[in-house]
Amino acid sequence: MIKKSLRNTISINIGAFVLVYILELLSGWTFKHRYDTVFSYYLWGLSFTIPIMVVIWINHFILIPYLLDKKRYFFYVFLLIGSLFFGAYLKNYANVNWPDIAKMFSYLIYSTGTGMAAFFLRRNMITQRENAEKEKLQKEMELNYLKEQVNPHFLFNSLNSIYSLSRQQSQETPDLVMQLSELMRYQLESSKKETVLLKEELEFIENYVLLEEKRLSKRCTVEFLIEGDFSGLRISPMLLIPFVENAIKHGAQSTNEQSRIDISATIKKAILNFDVVNSKPSMVVDTIRKGLGLENVKRRLKLLYPNSHKLEINDTENVYYVNLSVDLNVQQ
Repeated sequence: MIKKSLRNTISINIGAFVLVYILELLSGWTFKHRYDTVFSYYLWGLSFTIPIMVVIWINHFILIPYLLDKKRYFFYVFLLIGSLFFGAYLKNYANVNWPDIAKMFSYLIYSTGTGMAAFFLRRNMITQRENAEKEKLQKEMELNYLKEQVNPHFLFNSLNSIYSLSRQQSQETPDLVMQLSELMRYQLESSKKETVLLKEELEFIENYVLLEEKRLSKRCTVEFLIEGDFSGLRISPMLLIPFVENAIKHGAQSTNEQSRIDISATIKKAILNFDVVNSKPSMVVDTIRKGLGLENVKRRLKLLYPNSHKLEINDTENVYYVNLSVDLNVQQ
């Protein structure tokens, strides 16, 4: 990495030297006939390029990093003027002529200012690229952490359902264990991917709802409506299931009263609208521990779809309503 950075620095500076040299030759192109030979004309261009680049290199590699960046402004200005005078003198060292030195000094002020503008522009671009890379790495690390939280959370809720049925000595328990294993297989495989087919994700949710319906018996009515063309559309895995889990946990699961859960997924112009509405029990038991599921999915939405999602949650006296709108074009 260090060798690559050094090579880039060397190549950039060689390129800058060649560019300045070409510009100097072009600036004297109209009076090149004054020189006896072409070689002497090229030497003239080199006599200007060398002092210009010496001043620029001194400024870029010594004065800026060791003085300007450390806010030693007085010493920076003092030594910069000194380096400009040194460059002007270097150009006329063979024939010391103070008027010519003054002209060269003024010319070096212009060329150094131009070089500094290019230097700070390039450094700003490098800084922005490094910050973008750091932000991307941080985002990936945080998303991986959030995905790791989804696995145990989903497994814990599902095992609770199986445990409840086993206590009732239900004959369906073995089939539900097999069904749970299929759900877990999908969840583990999908967690390794950035996106999955939306159709597969909705099928996963539908199978999970069927499992929960069997556990909740007849005291909960679940409606799952899917509308629109979902072919080819993809979504981040396990992004929708927390809303369904939340509806079951804080709706039907928390009461023996008759309850209802309505789930709908509609697609229009690659925009998914996912609605979950669950009835709330008349007697609500306050819990101290706040669930991780909704907080997790809110954070993932901000990271994955920062400017292309809208989440509305309405908690009324009798109904808990969630509406999520996601533009799936973002990750196509």
